[in-house]
Amino acid sequence: MHNGAADRSSAPPSSRWQAAGRALRHRNFQLFFGGQLISLIGTWMQSVAQSWLVYRLTGSGFLLGAVGFASQIPVFLVAPLGGITADRNNRQYVVIATQIASMILAFILAALTLTHRVQVWHIFVLAALLGVVNAFDIPGRQSFLVDMVGKEDLMNAIALNSSMFNGARVIGPAIAGILVARLGEGWCFFANSVSYIAVIVGLFLMNVHAPARASAKTPALEHIIEGFQFVNRTAPIRALLLLLGLVSVTSMPYVVLMPIFADRVLRSGGEEIAALIGSKDLGALRLGILMGATGIGALLGALTLAVRSGVKGLGRWVAICCAGFGVSLVLFGFSKSFWLSVILMLPVGYFIMLQMACSNTLIQVMVPDALRGRAMAVYSMMFMGMAPIGALLGGALSDRLGAPLTVDLGGFAAIAGAWWFALHWPKIRMEAKNLILAQAMAPGDPAEEMSTPIIED
Repeated sequence: MHNGAADRSSAPPSSRWQAAGRALRHRNFQLFFGGQLISLIGTWMQSVAQSWLVYRLTGSGFLLGAVGFASQIPVFLVAPLGGITADRNNRQYVVIATQIASMILAFILAALTLTHRVQVWHIFVLAALLGVVNAFDIPGRQSFLVDMVGKEDLMNAIALNSSMFNGARVIGPAIAGILVARLGEGWCFFANSVSYIAVIVGLFLMNVHAPARASAKTPALEHIIEGFQFVNRTAPIRALLLLLGLVSVTSMPYVVLMPIFADRVLRSGGEEIAALIGSKDLGALRLGILMGATGIGALLGALTLAVRSGVKGLGRWVAICCAGFGVSLVLFGFSKSFWLSVILMLPVGYFIMLQMACSNTLIQVMVPDALRGRAMAVYSMMFMGMAPIGALLGGALSDRLGAPLTVDLGGFAAIAGAWWFALHWPKIRMEAKNLILAQAMAPGDPAEEMSTPIIED
């Protein structure tokens, strides 16, 4: 076993990059990857355009945070139902249903905006409804990965899924910045609604065995409680999720404050690009560039994980990346130069995505398959569900303290969280290793790949 791991680590760079795409040898994942890439470009276009629309209509940092709250708090409240839905039903059908619902909501927002009828309360309602859909989509989609590729390629599928997400994060905001500046926000929303067709078609073309993992005869509440109990008593998973929750509340609000940086804080920069493309809305263009830079960094972070073949050392990576994210945020908050801020967005995106992907990987290789949907529900609660609380707090603080100081405080909180995790992880690393080996040797699971990589540093 260890010889195999050594062979992979000593493989030439070309072989390692080929191995980075090994999950794509599965036809089902190919269909998923292609459809999701198109759809996620549209999703990021809508995200940037929606932030700019709210800012254009209100000029309020608080309302920017409030819309973020409305879009993500349903994940925190409803995700437990999403998790048990993923464990008690065919995950393929769950994901198809959520994608269709998301397409309909995007089309409604596009219609309201293009007909100039959109009001702030419309955005709040549609954002909240999309949050409910995401509460079912995130646990379903994350737990569906193992159905498409099996456990032997699960880590690579998670990394490629993150790469796809962040590749779209590069392209989507860049297109949105140009499209909003030239045509308005409505066409971004319409493009997003159309983009869902690709992923829906791909999902229908799949031939995947995705049976229910939990019995529908047991009361749903009992199953939900079982999921929370597993997470709470499993120290490594609990520690990873607590760190995610801390970062989501204190540090991730930088995302909802980006329009303020683009319009008020970074007053110069990007004029030459605006002149080149004939854009009159410099703020929207700057927002697209800043978000695109974050996406490039995040894409590089996901690719860094994709070239790995095991989970050894990922616990240490989580602590290092959380600290790197915090330091980068602090420096960004102090920057007054647009192009320096764009450069600083690269490590911001790199470190936060690598932390999230490493945490996702570690949790998925430790959790039994029958509990996977519920564990991913708690993951989504901490990652996305806690973010709205942070968005609301960040928006309120930005109106009182200013956006730069608010972002700096979030950066310092991430550094403190990384310090706590680095002290705590060595005490629970052996438990994590035993959980990984136990799931690798579970009946019916491919054992070789998962039994080799251990978590020792």
